[in-house]
Amino acid sequence: MSKIYYKSSEEVELIRESALLVSKTLAEVAKVIKPGITTIALDKLAYEFIKDNGAVPAFLNYGGFPYSLCISPNEQVVHGFPSDYVIKEGDLISVDCGVIKNNYFGDSAYTFTIGEINEEQKKLVKVTQECLAFAIEKAVVGMRIGDVAHAVQFHAEANGFGVVRELVGHGVGVKLHEKPEVPNYGKRGSGIKLEEGMVLAIEPMINAGTAAVKFWSDGWTVTAKDNKPSAHFEHTVAIKRGKADVLSTFSLIEEVLAEKR
Repeated sequence: MSKIYYKSSEEVELIRESALLVSKTLAEVAKVIKPGITTIALDKLAYEFIKDNGAVPAFLNYGGFPYSLCISPNEQVVHGFPSDYVIKEGDLISVDCGVIKNNYFGDSAYTFTIGEINEEQKKLVKVTQECLAFAIEKAVVGMRIGDVAHAVQFHAEANGFGVVRELVGHGVGVKLHEKPEVPNYGKRGSGIKLEEGMVLAIEPMINAGTAAVKFWSDGWTVTAKDNKPSAHFEHTVAIKRGKADVLSTFSLIEEVLAEKR
């Protein structure tokens, strides 16, 4: 899809349904994620939950990706394979999920903190989530992609963190990855103008240390080059006048986590 696909209000509602199912799936992950569980067990849970809700995991077999979730512990940035890795106290676990429901796509990611984490990890997770919030503030009619991108870069770098450049957000809805690309770095006032009908997956990927990454031979997994932790938060967002319409939500996840504390 080389051109931007503008969605009708009816299509935005269908994308919202898919995005909310992603959020509910991540909330199911939140219920069970803890030291001792494997990441493959989380993947199986997500697969069953998505299927039980009349949808299809968007990532499964996408470009050959063999799982329903991307699960990326610690220094893994994105696209980690679920495996026999046993989650432990002090881990950061980034979980990215997509679904197809009624032929429309939703996409969201959340970085879970496992038990007691150190101050650097706490700051990284907080700042990455703030980067997403600042980017969404700019995701309104009349602004440009560069304004969204700059919001992420400015806040991350002001806090001493590295902004991953090789991976970007994207349009979403009719396909998993559509135009336009949504980088996490850029110049204010640059890039295409945002218009009503655009739906974007905005997804800061922020490293505690260097911005540089390395790609694994599996063709998917991406890690921070210096092996310091990375965090990833993502929302599916419809462009509107005045204020963006966030179609996914973290509130379902955070309610579960609050109950577990």
